[in-house]
Amino acid sequence: MNESINRIQGESDKNTIFVLQLSRAGGQITFKMAQFGEHLRTIQQVSDTMKNELFAGLFVKNSSGEDAAITFRNVRIVKPAPESMESYQDYLGSRLEIVDIEQPNRTVLYETEHSIQAPNWTNDGEKLIVNSNGYLYNYHLESGTLFRLNTGFATNNNNDHVISFDGTLLAISHHKEEYGGESTIYTLPIEGSDNPKQVTQSGLGASYLHGISPDNETVLFTGYRNGKYDIYAADTETMEETQLTNTPGLDDGSEYSPDGKYIYFNSNRTGTMQIWKMDADGSNKIQLTFDEDTHDWFPHISPDGKWIVFLSYGLDVESGDHPFYKEVTLQLMPAEGGEPQVIAYLYGGQGTINVPSWSPDSKRVSFVSNSGRFY
Repeated sequence: MNESINRIQGESDKNTIFVLQLSRAGGQITFKMAQFGEHLRTIQQVSDTMKNELFAGLFVKNSSGEDAAITFRNVRIVKPAPESMESYQDYLGSRLEIVDIEQPNRTVLYETEHSIQAPNWTNDGEKLIVNSNGYLYNYHLESGTLFRLNTGFATNNNNDHVISFDGTLLAISHHKEEYGGESTIYTLPIEGSDNPKQVTQSGLGASYLHGISPDNETVLFTGYRNGKYDIYAADTETMEETQLTNTPGLDDGSEYSPDGKYIYFNSNRTGTMQIWKMDADGSNKIQLTFDEDTHDWFPHISPDGKWIVFLSYGLDVESGDHPFYKEVTLQLMPAEGGEPQVIAYLYGGQGTINVPSWSPDSKRVSFVSNSGRFY
């Protein structure tokens, strides 16, 4: 492995930031590496029989003969999900994190053995809203504490929850028992309410929330209609639906731009899941990402309208699936399109960044990563 590291270092200057990953699966050890911003690539694999107890540490030998300061940061140890884990029935623990988009700095805010998912950042900058076990919670950044948010009868919420652009409303996706548990969208004041207002129709199929228009008059969602999933808009007063996409594949993750002119979404209509953009009425669809080695999900536009952050899976995952507990990345690119750059390497996936999670100043993004218990 040392020869491989030296070869890569020889191609870069001494101020380059590297990402290192060492993983063990059974008796196989895999070493991956990347220059920060690029995708990890396998450098070397070795097979060795090891005991169940494993000690890990960090050590770098400077063989260049030059003085160099080496700093480790963003160090994470992850215990992945066992193959026997049943998805959506068993869960790993969660880490609520923040990443700075200008510097490769991550901060773990909160750790729990429970599954918490999909943080929204409130407009006042004081709280993150997450879901867990069907309920919604406010995480207070200053105190580091979680408090349950009142959603009245809606106590079977999934990780599709969105704050309105003006910060006054929270929209949620609650599984309504009367119609076979299908996901139905409601709105309520950001402070909580005993009586959320239903804004999508019942009995038509599941509706998975992803966006609210800047005027609060429309919700965007992925709707299961006519045997397939497409993107729809619904009037929050009349619940009248407008279909915005219609493809044989999956269109998902729709979100308005801050000016309301555009909708960003992800689609696998080309064979791999990619990020797309269309006008607010569903016309003029334009592809924005083109990496055939990743499946890109859930584009989120920064409050200043300049950036898109999105989640990327590898090709070990089907293009129409976004499962829990995979090696994934968060990528950043200009809102008009361009070359994406990785800003976080993590173990997560479903629940990591399903919903808009930008800080109000457009400088940071909140997300969830996962790990099993070490004892």
